[in-house]
Amino acid sequence: VHLLRLKIDPGSRVTGLALIDDKTGKVFFAAELHHRGHHIHDLLTARSSIRRNRRSRKTRYRAPRFNNRTKVDGWLPPSLESRIANIMTWVDRLRRYAPIGALSQELVRFDMQLMQNAAIQGTEYQQGTLAGYEVREYLLERYRRTCGYCGVKNIPLEIEHIVPLSRGGSNRITNLTLACRPCNQRKGNKTAAEYGYAHVQSQALVPLKDAAAVNATRNKLYSSLTKIGLPVETGSGGLTKYNRTQRKLEKSHWLDAVCVGESTPLNLTTQHVIPLVITATGHGSRQMCLMDAHGFPRTQPKAHKVVFGFQTGDITCAVVPKGKKAGSYMGKVAVRKSGFFNITTKNQTVQGINHVYCKQIHSSDGYSYH
Repeated sequence: VHLLRLKIDPGSRVTGLALIDDKTGKVFFAAELHHRGHHIHDLLTARSSIRRNRRSRKTRYRAPRFNNRTKVDGWLPPSLESRIANIMTWVDRLRRYAPIGALSQELVRFDMQLMQNAAIQGTEYQQGTLAGYEVREYLLERYRRTCGYCGVKNIPLEIEHIVPLSRGGSNRITNLTLACRPCNQRKGNKTAAEYGYAHVQSQALVPLKDAAAVNATRNKLYSSLTKIGLPVETGSGGLTKYNRTQRKLEKSHWLDAVCVGESTPLNLTTQHVIPLVITATGHGSRQMCLMDAHGFPRTQPKAHKVVFGFQTGDITCAVVPKGKKAGSYMGKVAVRKSGFFNITTKNQTVQGINHVYCKQIHSSDGYSYH
């Protein structure tokens, strides 16, 4: 068997993977790995809000711990670190079952300023948007010291997010405007368009979170791949697109992975390749119990994770010989301490299946497949 090449097209939400033979151009395996970085970010934001509320209540004083927290060199937020961990997990798994002799990675860097302003050049790159301005002074001059919504003048104005932070907005200058206090309070958690001012929201550029995530993780992913000990080839995004268009392939994540790098054979065999769709689901929550909106527990502490050798998320086949639930069921299992499990198939959820009728097909590994 020839040594194969594993090609990786990293993305913010989906990463393409492909196993290809450089000599024959045959694609042996393809997958699209869906990350959960955005979900992790939402969970961390919710946890931060709960802890902040807890500190502000009139309970025992809890001193802030920010001064004794240090970050190691190369630290990345958990939402970005999970993307790299997912990719490296599947690189290790594929190396375990396939004779991989080389790696290819699309090492792309997005130019964030050029994506917002195609005509930018010269010293504008170094100066940035707020050259010579403080944020507030910049907004006062931009909006001529008037409320961005009602247009009132000569009253105290507040800096306001066009798309709220809780709705995925950012602190970029393009997402900020000025508003009087009544407008700011009435708007609340709405976007400017939902508040009835679509023209204000049109001034806010589309957030570039996905491009920023790829920029932040690209070098660390490359460093992790080089530590494996195999030769690592890199290619630009433009080269990937050129290879794909020259071979008349449609746009998809796994086909982009096939076309990464200069080693891409001229003739590729991609017919009858069905990509495996892998979705990162995590390994459950570390919380002992779930919280309500005010940070108080609303459930009992969770019980044992493994019950009679099964855990929630396992793919299980159950054959019930008799009774109201007689039949054969295959799907994800939700364990219960009583030993009577719930099995979710493609069409239904069957409750109260005795564990003695269950057989484990695939143990929960933090991913779902189709």
